[in-house]
Amino acid sequence: MKRQMPQRHDLAPLMKFKKPELSPKTRRLEKALTIEDLRRVAKRRTPKPAFDYTDGAADGEVSLSRARQAFADIEFHPSILRDVSDVDTSREVLGRRVDLPFGIAPTGFTRMMQAEGEIAGATAATAAGIPFALSTMGTTSIEDVAAADPGGRHWFQLYMWKDRERSMKLVERAAAAGYDTLLVTVDVPVAGARLRDVRNGMTIPPTLTPRTVVNAMPRPAWWINFLTTEPLAFASLDAWSGTVADLLDTMFDPTVTYEDLAWIREQWPGKVVVKGVQTLADATRLADAGVDAVLLSNHGGRQLDRAPVPFHLLPQVVREVGSDVEVHLDTGIMSGQDIVAAIAHGAHFTLIGRAYLYGLMAGGREGVDRTIEILQGQIERTMRLLGVSSLDELEPAHVTALQRFSPRG
Repeated sequence: MKRQMPQRHDLAPLMKFKKPELSPKTRRLEKALTIEDLRRVAKRRTPKPAFDYTDGAADGEVSLSRARQAFADIEFHPSILRDVSDVDTSREVLGRRVDLPFGIAPTGFTRMMQAEGEIAGATAATAAGIPFALSTMGTTSIEDVAAADPGGRHWFQLYMWKDRERSMKLVERAAAAGYDTLLVTVDVPVAGARLRDVRNGMTIPPTLTPRTVVNAMPRPAWWINFLTTEPLAFASLDAWSGTVADLLDTMFDPTVTYEDLAWIREQWPGKVVVKGVQTLADATRLADAGVDAVLLSNHGGRQLDRAPVPFHLLPQVVREVGSDVEVHLDTGIMSGQDIVAAIAHGAHFTLIGRAYLYGLMAGGREGVDRTIEILQGQIERTMRLLGVSSLDELEPAHVTALQRFSPRG
């Protein structure tokens, strides 16, 4: 075999040197190709109490594990020889068009995860053409989110308090600020047993112990942001110095019933979604009550451990009430493939919570943008590989949920 020394003009078309990226944040976000990658970055950069509050669930964390496993146990069935040069990921959700089949779920204590908090989530959501939901337990006020993101589509998540007057004042503020949808969360009569938070002494503001200080020391960026920005507090309620579970048990009302929901519905001028639906019977009753959507959710596994897996519940709920109300879904979503599977199984829309917070902790607003970019790319690629060019073409025949657990007779 004859050999020769390569010439520069021969090598030039075969080799391309990447321009060096000077920003460490940009470098680490570019290297993150999946939500799990962002999770690993977030864990490195965030003190343990804040990271575990996001990452953890209740008791043995079985519900969360099962929800993620349900999506892992999916088999896709692609169609071939279809024109998928263009794919449409948009659809109408609660009366308005969204560009992607997911929105950002309401999350509490968000500025503890990363100082940009809810503002990063809201502005990233608007840039992507999706809704952002603000939590009652958020750390940015209703009005400040609206002011920072004036063109955005904002939803407000409501916990019903024992003090009904205070609850409804929040609802009035949200309506006045232009929020178009109310997410009424119904699965928190008491706090779930979030053992990681108890072990970490998770409080607002943070309780500093020698262990938490040692854990936080290698994370100077978090400390700088924490110490040089507005002091952390709840934006919609008074400050609290106890644990998260203590706060929930003190504030939230275990006497809330369907009658209370009807009363809330009368007060709110926009759309109403009930979040935390976990049985077919409740979904049917809510549809009869005239809500606009039911959100199948077990609170990300953070309330009742071993609760039903929302993805498993989805097909029967869609069959029974899908023609009457929109059926939304959260819990366990860690990829665009998971979202496609949920839409194929009949979900009209999905919400992401942890996935968004992993991006936030990994890189602030840019990290949230990266979360959305990753999920969008995965959704579009999966649709093309399945041979569909729009969300409406996705159907149950595209997905089989492989059976791992089944009830014993």
